[in-house]
Amino acid sequence: MKPSQKVFLAPMEEVNDIAFRLLCKKAGCELAWTGLSSPLNPKELDLQDKPVLQIFAKSTKGIKAFMKKYDKKVYAWDFNLGCPAKLAKKHGFGSYLEDLEVIEKILKIMRGSTKKPLFVKIRKSSLAYEVLKIAEKYCDMIGIHPRTRAQGYSGEPDLKWAKEFKKQAKIPVIYSGNVNEKNYKSFLKEFDYVMVGREAIGRPEIFAKISGSKHFERSFKDYLKLAKKYNLPFKQIKFQAMQFTKGQRNSRKLREKLIYVKTVEEIESLL
Repeated sequence: MKPSQKVFLAPMEEVNDIAFRLLCKKAGCELAWTGLSSPLNPKELDLQDKPVLQIFAKSTKGIKAFMKKYDKKVYAWDFNLGCPAKLAKKHGFGSYLEDLEVIEKILKIMRGSTKKPLFVKIRKSSLAYEVLKIAEKYCDMIGIHPRTRAQGYSGEPDLKWAKEFKKQAKIPVIYSGNVNEKNYKSFLKEFDYVMVGREAIGRPEIFAKISGSKHFERSFKDYLKLAKKYNLPFKQIKFQAMQFTKGQRNSRKLREKLIYVKTVEEIESLL
């Protein structure tokens, strides 16, 4: 599998709802990841945009049935081994899953449950190269974020480590960490693909700047239209409204007012 474009929307919890993913695609992003999904969660997922569906797990329980349910609706699958959040620590998934035997069992059952591309995403850790060896058996690509779990999203990514990891990898490497519209080309000289994460929050137009599209402008009105179409909850719409105001004129005052709104109609009239 070789996507024609090499800059993707990184997986982000809360941020990557279907309306936001569709806006990013409209702006020129070829592949968009979902937030985290559990194979044990019965919640229905809206995947009409054929994203990369990212899952978290600490056992193989439920994975086969989950993948059978959604396989025709996704472009690819991703197993998250990089989440540093407190919730991940509490339940032992993401970057807190360190049992290599369990990791291999999960990737093996995922590989056997789909013909679609399979990815795994990791952070810089003492187990990174051992996970790489496992990934090379089952995965089409591996995504790396060269910050440690303890760093979270603070401090600087360890580019020296990332470049050395790329040299050792026998499968394509997707780089994630401080990628933006100004520096993505330099990262693509070192890695096969890159992901834009936090720089894209509230800014789907970043992909238009990267792809060279001159026909896309950021508009919360466009997001809201899609959010209504896909029946996104008020809480999610309000969250995105906060993000979309960043960088706009009087954005601070707008966000202060958004704190108190209680309906989508109030958001619409305000923005």
